[in-house]
Amino acid sequence: MNKKYIIAAAIVLLGAVSQSCSNDFIDVSPTENIPESGIEIYNNNDGANSFVTAIYAKFLDWNMSTFAWIGVTSIVSDDADKGSSPGDTGSDKDILDALNFTPSTPSFKELFASNYQGINRANQALKYIPQLDKADADLRARLIGEAKFLRAFMYFTLVRSFGGVPLVDHVPVAGNAEDTNMTLTRKSKEEIYAFIEQDLLDAINALPEKSSYSASEIGRASKGAAHALLAKVYLYQKKWQQAVDQCNMVTGYSLTPNFIDIYKVSGENNAESIFEIQGSGGTAGRAIQQYSQVQGARGTTGWGWGFATPTQGLYDAYTAEGDTERRDATIIHKDMILYDGYHVGPNVENKYYNYKAYSSNYRDQASTDTNIRYLRYAEVLLIKAEALNELGQTGAAVPLLNQVRERAGIADTNATSQAGLRTAIWKERRLELAFEHDRWFDLVRTGQAQAAMAADGGKNFIVGKHELFPLPQDFITEAGGLSAQNPGY
Repeated sequence: MNKKYIIAAAIVLLGAVSQSCSNDFIDVSPTENIPESGIEIYNNNDGANSFVTAIYAKFLDWNMSTFAWIGVTSIVSDDADKGSSPGDTGSDKDILDALNFTPSTPSFKELFASNYQGINRANQALKYIPQLDKADADLRARLIGEAKFLRAFMYFTLVRSFGGVPLVDHVPVAGNAEDTNMTLTRKSKEEIYAFIEQDLLDAINALPEKSSYSASEIGRASKGAAHALLAKVYLYQKKWQQAVDQCNMVTGYSLTPNFIDIYKVSGENNAESIFEIQGSGGTAGRAIQQYSQVQGARGTTGWGWGFATPTQGLYDAYTAEGDTERRDATIIHKDMILYDGYHVGPNVENKYYNYKAYSSNYRDQASTDTNIRYLRYAEVLLIKAEALNELGQTGAAVPLLNQVRERAGIADTNATSQAGLRTAIWKERRLELAFEHDRWFDLVRTGQAQAAMAADGGKNFIVGKHELFPLPQDFITEAGGLSAQNPGY
């Protein structure tokens, strides 16, 4: 998807939406309902495209991709401290960092609501695009695949965060009792995962390969992205063989030779990239809102707010492996010269900062040209290695892990047993994917969270509670007994 195009069609779409009178927590306003009488103005290729562009555009929003998301994926984990100044709580980032969060913690409300806002846009696209008979049929089929991929992506975020959630699979009709119950009643996590799987299987059948997209459409969901995400979905459910099978379908990608090049603007959407959220700081309103600014170095020679600062434990984990190349491409430290020649002086407030969020061209602005890398070929190799190892095929898994290590310039693993390789793969995921918004979920799914949190300043991860975040209290209150809170909250 062309960065410069990402919002243009969305503005047209969102300008035509009607305001709902509903107060439902999930039925956010604006609901982006298109009046039936007005659908004809979208009955062309550009109109069809605008429905899906609006979904992508949601990922640029503050409540979707910035402060709350950084908090519940990085700050809550052992990869990042709250950062900033000691007295700056960042609304609730101190609470997240200390694992003292509750159903009223604001970041969970933003996480929950923003993803349902995006799901609502996907449901709008899936409702209206089939009606646009003057739009190209092949285009409509592809756009439906993109909408299903993005809806699956958002439900995957929700199910990893909260477990079972409401399954809103179509645009709710105001005043319809069944639809009201749909938005307020949790389904089981198994039902949510089954829905995600089906959306991704549908997307695989509809989407083209990445190489089929023109230069103006770079960044759109592709068949490879759907296979890679489905492999990850299977990994989280311990469906090992299915994960391997999906990894085998991710073809045409390769590792970027120099790790740091992945995160430069010049490295966006490169041969390793499978799916990224596209940010463009060159045009107002088309950046990922303040993503770089929130995590930028704080102080007289800095440019940002200084939140989500890498922990000493993460820094030391790289050093222990002799992994200086990835360390120095992931963590900015005081008195460091960055790849563009900028000198981070010795007087910035925090010891470390997130290098992967760095925006060279728009360092001092809220806008950023930094993309968020969500699926890379390196992760596909690690997913396949983990799944093969769990299937007892440890010998076949080792070379996959070593491909990632060799790119980082470190020695091949010396692990030979299934248990040893399991630990090595988990460690490799931390070092390779730091600050790519997976660490907390990895700790939970692999059962490492209690020990990791204890090692991170003695934080108390409560088994049976902290595996899931609390559902927002506003939602629980509105559900009126239709949905129960997660255990322990």
